Amino acid sequence: MTDAPLFSVVIPNWNGLRFLPVCLDALAAQTYPNVEVIIADNASTDGSQAFIRQNYPAVVLVELSENRGFTGACNAGMQAARGAYVSLLNNDTEVDPGWVAAVVDAFERHPDAGIVASKMLLFDKRDHIHTAGDFFTVDGRAGNRGVWQRDDGQFDAEEYVFSACGGSPTYRRVMLDQVGLLDDDFFFSLEDIDLGWRAQLTGWRCLYTPRAVVYHHLSATGGGVTASYYDGRNLIFVLVKNYPGALWRKYGGLVLRAQLKLAFEALRAWRGAAARARLRGMLAGVWGMWRMWPKRRRIQRMRTVSIDDLERTLSPAQRDK
Repeated sequence: MTDAPLFSVVIPNWNGLRFLPVCLDALAAQTYPNVEVIIADNASTDGSQAFIRQNYPAVVLVELSENRGFTGACNAGMQAARGAYVSLLNNDTEVDPGWVAAVVDAFERHPDAGIVASKMLLFDKRDHIHTAGDFFTVDGRAGNRGVWQRDDGQFDAEEYVFSACGGSPTYRRVMLDQVGLLDDDFFFSLEDIDLGWRAQLTGWRCLYTPRAVVYHHLSATGGGVTASYYDGRNLIFVLVKNYPGALWRKYGGLVLRAQLKLAFEALRAWRGAAARARLRGMLAGVWGMWRMWPKRRRIQRMRTVSIDDLERTLSPAQRDK
């Protein structure tokens, strides 16, 4: 028994059996004394469920009857979680032994933080960065800070960022109770940015801490054509739902120009399957905008921060190369 706050780790899984031993053994080796591990399984057919029951009986297994995507699995796991802090962790990761302790320490030192972002490094190239927290630009683009860069200490300072990558974000439970879980309409991709927007709009902040280290097999269980489609669609959903009217009036031209540039690049690379998927996703995003309007009204009514404060959390428009 311990007085340390319970820390829940939710791992979405779909046919990821080959990754589970490394992921789960790393969690079992945590120095933090009070960790709950939950696997939300998207109707895997590779024997994941039986393997977990036989080899990791302490893990809470939430078995879904169908593949509900990344968002559906994560939401089912978060609903089952009992922790004061709830982390989403990709099944193709390995966390440092002090990862949970570093995340909890960051939360306790920063009561305004509703989200903590870890330093994610490439699994097979551990001196290179996957993400040091995420950014969102005024012209409506999202990205990983430091992606592909060699880790030479340039992201060794703890600092506030826009949001945390969906591969290993940790959320304060009271914040989730206020702003809600992931949007199931997203299914996969940019659901982390969407939740980050709701946090920022309601005055919660996202803290990046470099002492919380995660190693990630980048795009091992996602990516390619699937990612391109949902990237294209869901970025439009993010903008329709979350981008305040005052920022639309100030930066709307830049946002539309950035979207047109993405569409033009996809058309120019039409022979590539990923480019065609990106364009299909963008068209689906425009077609599905009507479903986002009721959500937009609810989210914008939730806003408690000033537009000036919100604008300061955004990064400058990206320069065209």
